[in-house]
Amino acid sequence: QVQLVESGGGLVQAGGSLRLSCAASGSISRIHAMGWYRQAPGKQREWVATITSTGSTSSADSVKGRFTISRDNAKNTVYLQMNSLKPEDTAVYYCNAVVVTTVPVTYLEVWGQGTQVTVSS
Repeated sequence: QVQLVESGGGLVQAGGSLRLSCAASGSISRIHAMGWYRQAPGKQREWVATITSTGSTSSADSVKGRFTISRDNAKNTVYLQMNSLKPEDTAVYYCNAVVVTTVPVTYLEVWGQGTQVTVSS
């Protein structure tokens, strides 16, 4: 019905940059908040950043000043620009969105399949 597809993960050296993308598709009427979460091996999934439909952003203290979240509402896409990457940023990154579907009109919280980000020291 609604899918989120992430891309842009990979292997990068410490201090490097990556840009993640997440595109939503399906029976979408509108998208409210979109965000990124991550899960490192052996750890719980943690929140990284959120952007509302009007462009207000918030991010975790651990990534403030290094990661920037943005979105293109015309493309139903959210981005995560990650700079000054550290080995502790290594994780699977998941996209999340709160979506209003078309007929029937429902609210859904949707997750992507995840994309691996590995930062080597």
